[in-house]
Amino acid sequence: MSSITIRPISAEAFAPFGEILATREAPTRLINAGRCERHHALATVERGGGEAIISIFRSEPVSLPYDCTLLERHPLGSQAFFPIGSGPWLSIVAPDENGRPGAPLAFLVPAGVGVNLRAGVWHGVLTPLDRPADFLVVDRDGEGANLEEVVIAPVTVRA
Repeated sequence: MSSITIRPISAEAFAPFGEILATREAPTRLINAGRCERHHALATVERGGGEAIISIFRSEPVSLPYDCTLLERHPLGSQAFFPIGSGPWLSIVAPDENGRPGAPLAFLVPAGVGVNLRAGVWHGVLTPLDRPADFLVVDRDGEGANLEEVVIAPVTVRA
């Protein structure tokens, strides 16, 4: 069984897989008579001919060490996850290697931060730590096969 260590998330480290959804150091502009900061266009919704939809996913928590055995991808559209709550969570991703997932990486995503996975990026299932969590999800709905799942040999994720 292989093992990976959780790494902190950063825009540079996560760039091959997508974008981080968090406020910037300075807002793009102020709106609402100067009372609201707008951090504009943090990510792009890829929708491959379908339509962008907004959902809420509720996920059971995992405890560390955690054995990751399932990866999936959505070839026709991006998928953004933003936690509704105060707990950290894991984003497990893997590069594509000739249509199959390569070696997974695990990123620790702090509370109040989301990610937008590009179309076709292999990723693990939602993994909140220590307590159930809700996630606001923006992804694609429409015609076409937009889900591929692969069972992998267990990869143990450690702190």
